[in-house]
Amino acid sequence: MERQKHGIPALVSLFIPGLGQLIKGDILKGILIWLIGGVLTFFFWWTVIVPAIIYIWNVYDAYNSN
Repeated sequence: MERQKHGIPALVSLFIPGLGQLIKGDILKGILIWLIGGVLTFFFWWTVIVPAIIYIWNVYDAYNSN
């Protein structure tokens, strides 16, 4: 199976964090983003900054990772 390049993984990561990494074949990274991002967002929801940083990094990584 050929790995997706940039657009589709970044687009799906906008809606479901970690899914773009899963589409690219980075299974462990996708699961870790989902788990760690979920836990940190649960504990730091009141800051808005921590969830926003995780969300932005997730989309950036889905677009730029190999």
